[in-house]
Amino acid sequence: MAAVKFQGTVVECQPFSAEQAAAELRKAMKGLGTDEAKIIDVLAKHTNKQRQEIALTFKTQYGKELKAELKSELGGKFEDVVIALLETPTNYDAMELKKAVKGLGTDEGTLIEILCSRSNAEISEIKAAYKKLFKSDLEKDIMSDTSGHFKRLLVSQLSANRDENLTVDQAKADAEAKELFDAGANKIGTDESTFNRILSLRSYPQLVATFDSYRRQYGKEIEAVIKAETSGYLEDGYLAIVSIAKSKTGYFAERLYKSMKGAGTKDSVLIRCVVTRSEVDLVQVKEEFLKKYGKTLGSFIKGDCSGDYKKMLLALCKEA
Repeated sequence: MAAVKFQGTVVECQPFSAEQAAAELRKAMKGLGTDEAKIIDVLAKHTNKQRQEIALTFKTQYGKELKAELKSELGGKFEDVVIALLETPTNYDAMELKKAVKGLGTDEGTLIEILCSRSNAEISEIKAAYKKLFKSDLEKDIMSDTSGHFKRLLVSQLSANRDENLTVDQAKADAEAKELFDAGANKIGTDESTFNRILSLRSYPQLVATFDSYRRQYGKEIEAVIKAETSGYLEDGYLAIVSIAKSKTGYFAERLYKSMKGAGTKDSVLIRCVVTRSEVDLVQVKEEFLKKYGKTLGSFIKGDCSGDYKKMLLALCKEA
């Protein structure tokens, strides 16, 4: 099976001059008023790596932190996107996880999205960044903020030990489909530890083979089984892993759709999904969005956001 080539909407700006970009940003903030259109243009057409160089050059040339300067000029959701774009992807994930567990209440959706969708290497880097930024252990913070089987699921993801081998063992898929059946539909109560083990250890192609085998053997989709056997955030976590295994771009298309559907916008989800996928697979996420919901991602953003915030998101999505 040929591997799908994923593409980001934001690609390296060529030719690239960090000096010129830094000068353009300074000019956009100098004097009375701010040239937001210029800030959008510069930040949305450079990759994160290039933005890091621009920020360093800005500091070298003007003796000021680019992030601090932009913060003093901007506000609201537009500022939130701009600051997100200036963090490295690893630090940004670590900061979003910190926000999810900080203070009263927990943002379980953010914990699920980041911990269930990043690779082993990315999770290891996030844990290291978290420790450096917050002088605290990510696993301990999550364990003290969650409970029960949901806590166990997150700790399993934090172990960064999912098999990443792409070959499928069909005999194992058939055997583990039966294990899932015996742990759920075939008994009174649910043996969550079996679900947790299989969903956390196996590679995505292996999981898809197991779900297909389950449907063939027992005539049910795995999502329906999970919904019948679990509830709450544990159900959300299991369903997220199933969705990511089947199509990570489909998962993020759904996250984006739900962030804008209905009353109010979940801006933090919208910003995070656009920023984190913009250099990874946003081209395919947009295709999935159109296929699933019959409308472009851009048209949803236009209907849901306004001002420079809207313009920045559209620029990152490469939507007119």
